[in-house]
Amino acid sequence: MTCHSPESTETIENERTDTESRVVDSDETRIGQAMKDLKNTGWYWGSLTANEAKEILQDASEGTFLVRDSSQRDYLFTISAMTSAGPTNLRIEYKEGKFKLDSVVLIKPKLKQFDSVVHLVEHYVQLSRTTSKGASSGASKSLAPPNGTVQLLLTKPVYTATPSLQHLSRIAINNATRQVQELPLPNRLKNYLTDYSYNV
Repeated sequence: MTCHSPESTETIENERTDTESRVVDSDETRIGQAMKDLKNTGWYWGSLTANEAKEILQDASEGTFLVRDSSQRDYLFTISAMTSAGPTNLRIEYKEGKFKLDSVVLIKPKLKQFDSVVHLVEHYVQLSRTTSKGASSGASKSLAPPNGTVQLLLTKPVYTATPSLQHLSRIAINNATRQVQELPLPNRLKNYLTDYSYNV
């Protein structure tokens, strides 16, 4: 049997508090960075309601999407997207420093996790574009979802306003290369390119 002095108990409590505050700082930093990245996209709509998102997407083609704040308290963000069955909403979960799509309990462990919301969206956009290319060329009929479920595609963002030519150029350059530092460009321009290193 061991006895703890009041000092050692206090030390343990202090260490626990330090760890908890580091986690909070880490979460605040990650969410802050996620917000900064989202605001740079042009397709983050902020506090849009589900009905407003539905109106925006109503006449859009399948795969058109936007990201907005979630109206549910347990979630930070929601992807609103047009599917073959109409507009739908998919919540983004934040847990233990990572973002992932909310889903059925059985599928959750299989879903990829990401450091940022934009990285998550970028992944699913690339996946959707690959899927839709394969389907349009007739290469893969097995990609059709089973049991009459609706396939979610993210292919075309809805911008809050027309994006600047600089931003569109940055996306095109990031799409073409991940070696921005190797490009023969002024440092200021390299900084602009790396400030938003996504290709969506």
